Amino acid sequence: MFDYMDLQVFDTAKPASPCMLTAGNPNDIRRQRLERPSEHHRPVQRLTVGDLPELFHGYWQSVISPSSSSMCTPSSPPPRAYKPCFICQDKSSGYHYGVSACEGCKGFFRRSVQKKISYTCQRDRKCVITKVTRNTCQYCRLHKCLAVGMSQQSVRNDRTSQKKAKKQDEVPKMAIGDTYEMTAELDAIVEKICMAHRDTFPPLRQLGQYTTKSSSEQRVQLDLGLWDKFSDLATRCIIKVVEFAKRVPGFTGLNMADQITLLRSACLDMLILRICARYTPEKDTMTFSDGLTLTRTQIHNAGFGPLTDPVFTFAGQMAPLQMDDTESGLLSAICLVSGDRQDLKEPSKVEVLQEPLLEALKIYSRKRRPSAQLLFPRALMKITDLRSISAKGAERVVTLKMEIPGCMPPLIQEMLDEVPENKENNSWTIEGRGRQLDHLREQQQQS
Repeated sequence: MFDYMDLQVFDTAKPASPCMLTAGNPNDIRRQRLERPSEHHRPVQRLTVGDLPELFHGYWQSVISPSSSSMCTPSSPPPRAYKPCFICQDKSSGYHYGVSACEGCKGFFRRSVQKKISYTCQRDRKCVITKVTRNTCQYCRLHKCLAVGMSQQSVRNDRTSQKKAKKQDEVPKMAIGDTYEMTAELDAIVEKICMAHRDTFPPLRQLGQYTTKSSSEQRVQLDLGLWDKFSDLATRCIIKVVEFAKRVPGFTGLNMADQITLLRSACLDMLILRICARYTPEKDTMTFSDGLTLTRTQIHNAGFGPLTDPVFTFAGQMAPLQMDDTESGLLSAICLVSGDRQDLKEPSKVEVLQEPLLEALKIYSRKRRPSAQLLFPRALMKITDLRSISAKGAERVVTLKMEIPGCMPPLIQEMLDEVPENKENNSWTIEGRGRQLDHLREQQQQS
């Protein structure tokens, strides 16, 4: 087309500014002068991309491509600048509830309004609220939120909170409406447990109560007269616990080693549970199985020592539950038949025995008091407290050995000693306990 021409459109090694080309008008290219060396200047010719595709292809594509960063696009508007937080002067995140506020003050105001929280100021209600001090006085922070114009009416309850509240309202209604039917098998278990509990632990109303003035004024380390009486009663109570265990459905079907382990582990739990069932809150007294009624001070001096206050506290917590004989018996059986005791040979069998006891207590308690749906879980939580007190009771037995003049009664001693190898003579076995019970009855008849 031309023999020689000096093309001064662009330097391909150094592209000109992309703003010289416009995607909307690709023909609007800067005019360039084409010359022959031997002729005068010719009129300026307007070139297009189509005239020299090999020259403009790569660069033009980069100009008109939407993904190219070099495209001349209108500059985006600057980000919206908010004023500092009107409450604490922190960086504002926008306008919340009518004023410019940060996320922290927005959330604080929303929670305060939704939950209707009432704050107090420890100073003179003139605390300076800044980004650093905004968490030190919630009263002045909320007061400042209202003072700068935050609207309580603008606060909407969080949807999640509404759903949770709705579920919480529905759950008790559903639970109260449920019907709990006792199966024939569970009914038989409840009847056996109730009879076993009543035969081995008569209620307080059936006892002829009597008191003693011994060591009733102040606490002492140990009153030997009360200790002799208490140790004798404790021995009799342990025997009654063993009798109760024999009548728990399925207990005697366990192997002998597991029977001994369960009895030794749960004996103190059951003794404490029984003595706390005879607690009289109005007089702050406890009554033993023979009718002896002792005050808190007397029980301390009889040998309880530092165990006294935890036991009375537990008794005070049990009193509001108002458990009857059946519920107390089932809870005692659950304490006894517990598969998490250490050194069990067959814990799975023990757990199988405990399952119907748990179900029976749940159904019985909810049928007896349909409106008190939390009685069953609260009763089970008391087992944890019992074990904690029993651990302290075991420590108390150790210290008593150094306080009493003679030997510890055999049954109380066996609660802590290792199980003898000769299990036939061990008094913790069912047969051994039966022989000791017969011997005790003979002594009572002779006296």
